Amino acid sequence: MFGRSIRLFTLLGFEVKVDASWLIIAALITWSLATGFFPYRFPGLPPAAYWWMGVLGAFGLFASIVFHELCHAIVAKQYGLPMKGITLFIFGGVAEMVQEPQSPKIEFRMAIAGPISSLALALGCYLVQGWGRVAGWPGPATAVLYYLFLINALLAVFNMVPAFPLDGGRILRSALWKWRANLRWATRIASGIGSGFGVFLIALGLFEVLRGNFIGGMWWFLIGMFLRGASQASYRQLLLRRALEGEPVWRFMKPNPITVPLHISLRELVDEYFYRYHFKLFPVVGDGSE
Repeated sequence: MFGRSIRLFTLLGFEVKVDASWLIIAALITWSLATGFFPYRFPGLPPAAYWWMGVLGAFGLFASIVFHELCHAIVAKQYGLPMKGITLFIFGGVAEMVQEPQSPKIEFRMAIAGPISSLALALGCYLVQGWGRVAGWPGPATAVLYYLFLINALLAVFNMVPAFPLDGGRILRSALWKWRANLRWATRIASGIGSGFGVFLIALGLFEVLRGNFIGGMWWFLIGMFLRGASQASYRQLLLRRALEGEPVWRFMKPNPITVPLHISLRELVDEYFYRYHFKLFPVVGDGSE
């Protein structure tokens, strides 16, 4: 799912990283807030104020996504599920699990923690910005808080769509898993719905592009492509994990691989190994060890 990631910090024992793609989207979010959302919703402010509001809004979105994924990770840790950490990428973030939950109850509690956290943040931002207006806070401050109220409410609603691997899709999978006691079947159904929802978003994006809304249409198209790919990859990953679970390594390795001496020349490597054996990989051995 991810490309190159940059480690930012460790929070409550979880490593928080950012995928290189998120740096691009952070710049785009700042630009769109500074030139579109804030000037439209709160006109009459200096241009420099809008840019500062855009930066703070993007940072607030970053913190909101980290908080959302951190709640997933905390619940997972309570049930003994190992977590690689939290990674932000171009369409949001993910708490990276090493293994699947052991039961539908754990799956449900892990999944629902995210939307609940986003709703709590949305409510908190709404109350604070309301109190700030009454207290006479500067307009840009309450405007940023209002944006964070809207974006967290949107995150909660979107994540509750029953399309795997969104939180709503995981809640659906937990219900199907509970009903039939079959994780593979439940994952196949939830992933199929997720893939279908991805196709719907792709079609919506193309429709918006044809209507002249190129930027908005492309975002729906890319989100749909990502969601469709992620749902299919999640099901394939489960199948692969189940197929390999408990199998010894020797079943999938060659007992006597073709090895390459440490000090061989490139010409000899190509002529005597690449052309002769046609393998993609050759272990390099020197002094009796790899």
